[in-house]
Amino acid sequence: MFAALMAGQDTSKGPFSGNRLATRPDLRVSSIAADHFSRLTKGGSMLGALTIQRLLLKLKEVGASDLHIKVGVPPIVRVASALHRVDAPNLDADDTKHLLKPIVPEHLRETLEHDGGIDFSHHEGSEERFRCSIFKAGGGWHAAIRRVNPTIPDFNELHLPPIYEKIADEAHEGLVIVCGVTGSGKSSTLAAMIDHINECRACNIITIEDPVEYLFRPKKSFISQREIGIDVPDFPRALRAAVRQDPDVLMIGELRDRETMMAGIQAAETGHLVFCTLHTADTTQSLARILEFFPSHEHAFIRSALAAGLKAVMAQRLVPCVRKDIQRVPATEVLLNTPTVEDAIREGEDENLPAIMHGSTSEGMHDFITSLSRLVEEDYVDLKTAERYSPNVEALRSKVRGIEVKADLLVSRKK
Repeated sequence: MFAALMAGQDTSKGPFSGNRLATRPDLRVSSIAADHFSRLTKGGSMLGALTIQRLLLKLKEVGASDLHIKVGVPPIVRVASALHRVDAPNLDADDTKHLLKPIVPEHLRETLEHDGGIDFSHHEGSEERFRCSIFKAGGGWHAAIRRVNPTIPDFNELHLPPIYEKIADEAHEGLVIVCGVTGSGKSSTLAAMIDHINECRACNIITIEDPVEYLFRPKKSFISQREIGIDVPDFPRALRAAVRQDPDVLMIGELRDRETMMAGIQAAETGHLVFCTLHTADTTQSLARILEFFPSHEHAFIRSALAAGLKAVMAQRLVPCVRKDIQRVPATEVLLNTPTVEDAIREGEDENLPAIMHGSTSEGMHDFITSLSRLVEEDYVDLKTAERYSPNVEALRSKVRGIEVKADLLVSRKK
């Protein structure tokens, strides 16, 4: 392994020399990015030059959000929505373990060997932070590592609609859910909302994260950030403890199980403002996912609790942007718990929610179709790209043309 580089083979073609994993012709990586990674692989022993620390520190310089380490291929970076191979030899199982072992926390090494996977935060120097997931696959260590921006973004930087700031300003109790698939920007949105509260009012804020990503600095509020596996064993125990610590605001990194979900709902019911994320594609799917945590005979009770305690559900998808200075912008969907929505949730009439959202834009609610059409109209996204991310292409085309979308189109889904 690494024989070619150790022998001085030229790697000046750059890290992305024809080995694109993505098929997106509209996304390109600059020659500057290529040069940065090319220099990492030149001269001497590859293991001596290419360390995980050096790879991580280069992510910022090339504008990459993620680094993937896998057996059988070179290191892989994600720039915008596209994956690119670093111009280096394929890694074998020994190589990936050698690269990743220096950043694995001592207290998690046994867990990795026993459970086959760990999640943790890692920092390089005083500024660069990363969210790391290392797991076993194919007999070796694999990793997905995301760079966390050291500066907490605000709503303008994230290109979020005004309703997000309004919710952060006006909500003082209830459950706020931010949902989306992996890599949709949920953590950044949640951080922006928490930091906005931190700047605007005096609250006792407790976050429960796995792992801690953004580091909050106390402004008007007081903040305690607890990390699963370091400060507390698990989410349910952390939540039970948190409600006894006089919180005004709770942030739960992710709702993953029945016990955490129930604790979050109960905290919202008892007068706390609870922010959390859920790994679902849209707002109505989030409600269905919550119910899946519970047996069917408890669904009526959970629906009643959600109808009373839910504040908002906000879904997002990151869409490639046509503007040169912006890589991606969020298409969003926002469901607010108005009396009409409350009745629909309580009565199990979830099929009516898309039409309610579509018809309640004056209150700040909107669906993905409305959001995508605005992005097209404001020249953030081209129509062809918007269609790829739309739940219903026909409805989006009608909306862009200024034709009122029929209610039945809002229920149907493309996939």
